[in-house]
Amino acid sequence: MRSEFERFLSEVRRVLVGFDRVAEAVLVATLCRGHVLLEGPPGVAKTTLAKTVSRLINMDFKRVQFTPDLLPTDIVGTVIFNPKTGEFSVRKGPIFTNLLLADEINRASPKTQSALLEAMEERQVTIEGKTYQLDAPFTVIATQNPVEQEGTYPLPEAQLDRFLFKMDVGYPRKEEEKEIVKRVLSSGMQSIKPVISKEKIVELGSSLKNIYVSDNAIDYIAEMVQALRDDPLVVWGPSPRASIALINVARAVAFSEGRSYVKPADVRKFAVEILQHRIGINPESEVEGVSTTKVVEDMLNKVDAV
Repeated sequence: MRSEFERFLSEVRRVLVGFDRVAEAVLVATLCRGHVLLEGPPGVAKTTLAKTVSRLINMDFKRVQFTPDLLPTDIVGTVIFNPKTGEFSVRKGPIFTNLLLADEINRASPKTQSALLEAMEERQVTIEGKTYQLDAPFTVIATQNPVEQEGTYPLPEAQLDRFLFKMDVGYPRKEEEKEIVKRVLSSGMQSIKPVISKEKIVELGSSLKNIYVSDNAIDYIAEMVQALRDDPLVVWGPSPRASIALINVARAVAFSEGRSYVKPADVRKFAVEILQHRIGINPESEVEGVSTTKVVEDMLNKVDAV
């Protein structure tokens, strides 16, 4: 499995610069049947990342630009009447795909957001009383701009909790910026071929349950979560869903490295991205510049592996 991951990341590097960690997180999320929230300014290749991943895993890809007037039926689909036949037929929405890019999700109304997030959790949608299962694998990559807040509807805590990862995608460093410009001038978008099939992803995801998680690893996760709940800066801490997410991701990391058991390093690898959007800090600390990311990082430095 490690060779599959390396081939995947190698192909990503041919197209994107500085996206190794984010791309690996998206692949892990797909294995774990999870979803990813990317937060960053426009123009930093979030859409290109989603397209690249879909090609490398040979998944069906669709993109929805979220706007204030977007309706739930624009995502899940609706029933239309055919005057020629006199019958009603179902027109499925863009959510019927393998990889859905929900661009600027915080621009849509809460009602539309809820329709998407319900489908993410249940992996099914209901259209006019009839339920339709979504194909596997099914992963949502949602994006939002952290700076522009006018005309947006921030995701509530309960909905943020449904994302396996929240990844911060910032501007590239100077050397990375130069490499990006050189690539665009020389050849533009590189042609890439699938390195793994979507059927294989589903099969490998099912194998994660065979990765052994010791009592020590479970104790370590419980200590981490409890430390955040007890932190004086935290007003609401991570739910048990966060603990389950840490275990599932740790299993995927161990699996990707060819091990049949979880190590503390597997738990820590994506702990910040799993936990930073699952806690809230008091307003006084926010004013002083304290972020949820820093709180999680401080916790990881204090809590030792059992």
